Amino acid sequence: MDHAYAVETLTDFLGDVKAHLFHLYNPLLGDLAANVTPLQTRERDAPPEGLTLKLMRARQIVSAYLPYALDELSQYDRKMDTYWEIVQRAATEALGLASSAEEIAAFLRPASPSIAAEELHPWVWEPAAPLWAAEAHQDAVLTAARTVNRRLQQKLGRHDVGEMDLCMQSFDPKPPTEGKPRLRFDGDRTTPTWKARQDGAKYLAAGAFLGIRNLAAHEEKVTWTQQEALEYLATFSVVARWIEECDVEAAP
Repeated sequence: MDHAYAVETLTDFLGDVKAHLFHLYNPLLGDLAANVTPLQTRERDAPPEGLTLKLMRARQIVSAYLPYALDELSQYDRKMDTYWEIVQRAATEALGLASSAEEIAAFLRPASPSIAAEELHPWVWEPAAPLWAAEAHQDAVLTAARTVNRRLQQKLGRHDVGEMDLCMQSFDPKPPTEGKPRLRFDGDRTTPTWKARQDGAKYLAAGAFLGIRNLAAHEEKVTWTQQEALEYLATFSVVARWIEECDVEAAP
């Protein structure tokens, strides 16, 4: 439901209703001066055509928030004061619901965890933080990716291949060769789980550089939202933790 549209429409409508009711009640001033007690449902002039058209739209919105609020309108004519008082009351209540709908929905929504940026791996958040504070989210992700790559190069002592190739070679379960050491998780290397973990780290790390770092580096401006950029930082945080966790295994 478009609550913003409902708020705008009902606010405009209620302004016209207030003006119409003021017009309806003004004749009562003469009655009061003559000590005549008017009936609440006294018949007045027909409502303006513009107000009648707005009423059709407003009734649908009111019914969406308060399905039965306008049921009693069928008892009254549109020329009667009571008709418009009922409409005003119902529209005001619906406006209140529309105005607070998103806030109430957020309150009733189940609590969900959130990513604390400052708790990301320091290789990621420390270089990214100043750029993030400047709302340069693309540059923040790129800087974090470059930092993770430099840390990987330093740990393995390799500067001869690009990020993607280095990740594919580093986590590969195959034995290391001369000049190509590997990163190894702890655990029993004879189990399928250990091998799956190595392969998973290999492809995730390589994919992060291919799908995130390269886009940030080669596109002049990406269309990432702040949430998307934070998720990309979290991806590199995972890669960084794996790199730091693993031992280096070199060829004999």
